[in-house]
Amino acid sequence: MNAKFPAKNNPIKLYRNPISGHCHRVELMMALLDLPYETIDLDMANGAHKAPEYLKINPFGLVPAIDDNGIILADSNAILVYLEKKYNDGYNWYPEDPVEAAEVQRWLSVAAGEIAYGPCAVRLVKVFGVALDYDDAKKKTEAFFAILEPLLEQRQYLAGEAITLADVAGYSYISHVPEGGVSLEPYPAIRAWLARVEAQPRFVGMARSPLPQDS
Repeated sequence: MNAKFPAKNNPIKLYRNPISGHCHRVELMMALLDLPYETIDLDMANGAHKAPEYLKINPFGLVPAIDDNGIILADSNAILVYLEKKYNDGYNWYPEDPVEAAEVQRWLSVAAGEIAYGPCAVRLVKVFGVALDYDDAKKKTEAFFAILEPLLEQRQYLAGEAITLADVAGYSYISHVPEGGVSLEPYPAIRAWLARVEAQPRFVGMARSPLPQDS
């Protein structure tokens, strides 16, 4: 158990959808930090995330959210920063060096921007049936990968030569982008990066959804 997590504390509660990449990045961070946690799956198809009892946890009615022994937080990237700051295991997940920290922050912004509007969006259409412009999301995904592939030919991880919060924030939707109808086969450097993340001690994956069938 992580030394910063007192034995008397209860496991962190993670309110989630088990096939949400936003939720998975939080679960992955807790696993990498070796934190005890329990998952609470919300029946979002039937509106559990909009129920009054959940809106007390997150008034925006979104997942993920955590309850860490009375500390309640929402927003996946904010939760990542909280977990790293409170339960840092001695590893430099979020560097103190100003330049290195800014590089990690840049990728947290990419996770909320280019990844959300590309790899996340194509999957929302194919897996969840969300009414988004699929062709636009696919074009944004391919444009993003056209930048990411050569970058990862030059470095091991998103923010440099060591894994950081940047990789935790970026992994889930990029790994599962084939579920959104975008193949990773043309991107060997991206696939090699995904494999490096998956090789981390205590890595946990997200449940795979069926690949979309060609019509």
